Amino acid sequence: MEKILKTKRKIRFQDCDPFNHLNNSKYLEYFINTREDQIAEHYDLDVFKYMKTTGLSWVVASNQISYLKPASTMETVVIESQLIKYADNLLLVEMKMWNEAETELKAILWIKFIPFNIQTKKVSNHSEDLMKLFESVVVPVDQSVFEHRSLEIIQKIKEKVHA
Repeated sequence: MEKILKTKRKIRFQDCDPFNHLNNSKYLEYFINTREDQIAEHYDLDVFKYMKTTGLSWVVASNQISYLKPASTMETVVIESQLIKYADNLLLVEMKMWNEAETELKAILWIKFIPFNIQTKKVSNHSEDLMKLFESVVVPVDQSVFEHRSLEIIQKIKEKVHA
């Protein structure tokens, strides 16, 4: 089972600012929509069907994002995502947006999801089946601080360019 998921997306005109750059708030939409598509395709987990059958869904608890390079109108980007941490009642997903050739990093995002029971309106725990899925796809990282992780990724890119 793939652990690092990648999807190409085209940056649309209506999502851009007057400079033809993807609007800051739209990055989150591109990231979240892509992640939903990826887990449905690769892990057979449609979050909307899952919510209808179990009453459980995920809410975003926090976002941490670094904007590094602009994504431009009609540009094709690659959005990469991976689960980096999970617990009974938490998912931490790392996402990156690259240019199409994956040589220029445009943004890095950490998004924390909390499982939420829509019937009880309370935070819930993941099922045993979900915990097994998470265990099979998690790609842990050494850093627990977003800024440290971002710097590490940027440094690795610089080293690769200068190698």
